[in-house]
Amino acid sequence: MKFLADMGLARSTVLFLRKQGYDAVHLREEGLQRLSDEEIVCKAVAEGRVILTHDLDFSRIVAAGGAATPSVVTFRLQDMRPAQVNRYLADVLARFSAELEAGALVTVSERSIRVRRLPVAGPADKRP
Repeated sequence: MKFLADMGLARSTVLFLRKQGYDAVHLREEGLQRLSDEEIVCKAVAEGRVILTHDLDFSRIVAAGGAATPSVVTFRLQDMRPAQVNRYLADVLARFSAELEAGALVTVSERSIRVRRLPVAGPADKRP
């Protein structure tokens, strides 16, 4: 699985993923910090990457497009320090890798992890 971290996430999250053997890039590493959200979605589709973000716009853009990709993991944590994000990300990967590979919108908060399969057609598929 390949990942694209948005500007709102620390580059250390990309390093965390790389240490686990994932192909992960951060927009800043590629000098792309000024891309629009729509351009970021296009990049993720073209490269087969899962978007990691805390920006709600990505899920809206992907859902409105009606496509099955890219998957988006949106972190809605009170504490967005990298250690916290990485802990929740590890949980998402352990529990929902198949959904991410197939196409899903995943919203992560302290209370729950919500997964909606793409293309979005109805209520949330899973609410652990």
